[in-house]
Formats: sequence, C-alpha cells, structure tokens
Amino acid sequence: MKPDSLADFYAACAPNAEAVTGVLPPPDMTQGVGHFNVFSLADLPQAPPMPFTRRAYHKITLCRSRSQVEYADRDPHCASNTLFLVTPRVPYRWLPLTETPQGYSCLFDDAFLLPARAGIVVAELPIFQPEAYPVWEATEAECAAVEAIFHKMAHELTSGYAYKHDLLRTYLWELIHLVQKLQPAPARLNTHSAAERVAAQFADLLERQFPRQSPQPPLSLRTAADYATQLAVHVNHLNRVLKEATGHTTTTLLSQRLTQEAKLLLRQTSWSISEVADSLGFADVAHFCTFFKRHTTQTPGDFRSSVVFEI
Repeated sequence: MKPDSLADFYAACAPNAEAVTGVLPPPDMTQGVGHFNVFSLADLPQAPPMPFTRRAYHKITLCRSRSQVEYADRDPHCASNTLFLVTPRVPYRWLPLTETPQGYSCLFDDAFLLPARAGIVVAELPIFQPEAYPVWEATEAECAAVEAIFHKMAHELTSGYAYKHDLLRTYLWELIHLVQKLQPAPARLNTHSAAERVAAQFADLLERQFPRQSPQPPLSLRTAADYATQLAVHVNHLNRVLKEATGHTTTTLLSQRLTQEAKLLLRQTSWSISEVADSLGFADVAHFCTFFKRHTTQTPGDFRSSVVFEI
C-alpha cells in the first residue's frame, strides 16, 4: 500500500492545455530544500474526486465552503470553515460539497522543515499524531487568523526575494503552531514522570510499526512481552505504568491499534483477508477473524462489504 506521492497529487490537479485553473508545483522549488506549495482551493474544481488513502506528505487546509473530511476510521466531518491537517501516517479524503470550494491549502514534506533546525520534529508534534484527529470547525476569528498566514505564504511564494524559502519556512511553523493552539481537543503534553516516559516510549514504538505498506514482513512486535523486552522493562512494570498513564492495559492498547489498522487496510487496500492477517502478525486467518469480530462485532468480510456499499 504505497502512499500517494507529490507527483501523484500534481498529476491529478495540474491542468491540461485547455484548462484555466489548476495547481502546479512552484517553478523555482528546486532552489530550496524539500517541497512546499500553497494554493487556493478554488483552483481545484478540475481535479478528480480524491481517493481515500495515505499521502507521502503533510497538508494543512482551511475550507471555508461546505465540505466533507473522512479521516482514518472516524465518522465523516461535514461542515463549513473546516480546518484539518494531514499526516503521512493516516489516510484521509476531502470531498468539496460546493461547485467551487473556497479556502487555502498548503502541502510540504519533512525535508522542507529540516533546515529550520528548531529542535522540533514535525511528526512528533501532538497534532500530527495518529490519534489526534486534527479535523474541526473553526470560528470566524480563527479562520481570519489562519487565512492571514495563508495570504502571506501565497504572496511570498510568487515573490523574487532571495530568501523566500526561509521566510516560507517561518510562515509554515507559524501556521503549524497556530493550528495546534486552536485544536479544540487538549493536546498531549510532554511530561517527565517515569511512568509517562515509559508510556511515551511505548506509544512511539507502537506507531513506528504503522502504517503497513505490504503484507510482508509481518509486525515484528505483537505482544506486551515483545514491547517490554524492547523497552528493557519487565512486562508487569510496563502494564502497570501504561495503566497509570492511559487507563488501559498493554493488551487493550495493542488491540485498539491493531483494530484501527485492520479497518484501514480492509477499507483502503485490495489485499485479501489472509494478507491483512499476515501483515498484522496473526498466526492464521481464523485467529484474525475472531479478533476482529470481538472488537468490531463484524467479520472482516462483512466490514469490507459494508464499506464498499457505503461508497
């Protein structure tokens, strides 16, 4: 399951010879480091419907007109003034519900932010975590604040300023921090207790195994004991600190993440159920089907059929 690349994005959005609108890569992007672009959503009406899949880049979008955002395994979010962030870890789809969508979007890769050397890794920010669900309806005041940064980005992208990529990088960090502050749900904060450090290390180790790109090789870590060994702690200690930090046992956390990934693979890929089971490290299909039904009340086949029917 290879994520859509920037080339895939531009192939879908770039205009043909007769088109008057569209989104093209910045012509001087090769002069900077990494990739960045900002564009008006009004330039996208020529684009075909977006597939539900992962992207190999980050994206921040403010859609002022009514639209629908499908993110991970969450219920679709339908509203105007929707602000949402996309990370390569989680599949999504955005569907405009008006003929000409209004708003702005910017996309960038990890390499674009590396020269900032700010000591911050964008993938580690709370708002870019898979469980963050960074999709919400913004107020008019919030929309105005976000739009002001998009306007500065759009103006600078077409300027001839020699250091414009550095300035764009600054604007992008300003936007990331602004939307993180605006996110309604409490952001996960860094803490320093021993239990929370182990819990954070466990979460990081767990997320490193996803998303699954192919059925083979299977997950290298499957059980609480596997994680305890990797973290150099006793499994009972790991269970205790995770219960203290999250309220859930190790087994529950592993089951929740496996179920989420199984849903995404069944929905997003054409892999057989046997291949999904192999990818997630189950010994056989029967074991996977029993696990999936216990956590979703549906068999994998019924779940996949219901998703196809909804589409």
